[in-house]
Amino acid sequence: MDPLVILLIIAIVILCILVSCIKIVPQANAYIIERLGGYQATWGVGMHFKVPIIDRIAKRVPLKEQVVDFAPQPVITKDNVTMRIDTVVFFQITDPKLFAYGVENPLMAIENLTATTLRNIIGDLELDDTLTSRETINTKMRASLDVATDPWGIKVNRVELKNIIPPAAIQDAMEKQMKAERERREAILIAEGEKKSTILVAEGKKAEAILAAEAEKEAQILRAEANKEATIREAEGQAEAILAVQKANADGIRFIKEAGADESVIKLKSLEAFAKAADGKATKIIIPSEIQGFAGMAKSVVETVKE
Repeated sequence: MDPLVILLIIAIVILCILVSCIKIVPQANAYIIERLGGYQATWGVGMHFKVPIIDRIAKRVPLKEQVVDFAPQPVITKDNVTMRIDTVVFFQITDPKLFAYGVENPLMAIENLTATTLRNIIGDLELDDTLTSRETINTKMRASLDVATDPWGIKVNRVELKNIIPPAAIQDAMEKQMKAERERREAILIAEGEKKSTILVAEGKKAEAILAAEAEKEAQILRAEANKEATIREAEGQAEAILAVQKANADGIRFIKEAGADESVIKLKSLEAFAKAADGKATKIIIPSEIQGFAGMAKSVVETVKE
């Protein structure tokens, strides 16, 4: 074989080897490099060159946050109720070297650690507390898992209880209890509604009675004022009538005097004036002494009896 061809082949092989030794690490990843079986370095993002034959990429480690959903695990509460709970764990690799060499199977280790931690926490709680303390359980599990996985280069960011599945008998009992509680609340709401309705009706009747009483009171006041005004007007009318009669009599007497009438006519007119003043309403009329002598001729006029 031609020596030039052999050299060309060797050059191509060496070039291929050199090209294969150039590695590019993508974003959010890290490469663990071993040299002759031992840890050599951790490659970050960018282009790197490894020594042919003696260097190798031992592990590719993702640095993004990861989510694992573990299957439901059987747990027993403090009051001896067996239930099944599945969990979701959010974690992130913070140290690729510890992750690569800290534990054989990190995901399996996290799953087993989650199951044992969950059993320990639920074992201290009763059924009702377990069903109503999700946030407390999540917080305790996250803190415990974060401490346990720190030597593995893993940080647990969050732990969530996805489903809490109690036994069928417990579920039936809980449904009946919830139904009874809803019925009790419904009965209470109906009773409160009827009570409020009765109170509103009573208050309405009370307000109606008060308004009627106030209206009657105002009507009585108005009637009393009207009667008072009518009485006053009647008295004023009578007074004006009497005044007018007296004035007319006085005018008549003055006219008689001016006409030259004698004393007998004047006394007779005075007597007629007294009779008109009585108007059938007075029981007695007191006649002055100077008229009494003249009145002897008409004794029947001295007293007029009403009724």
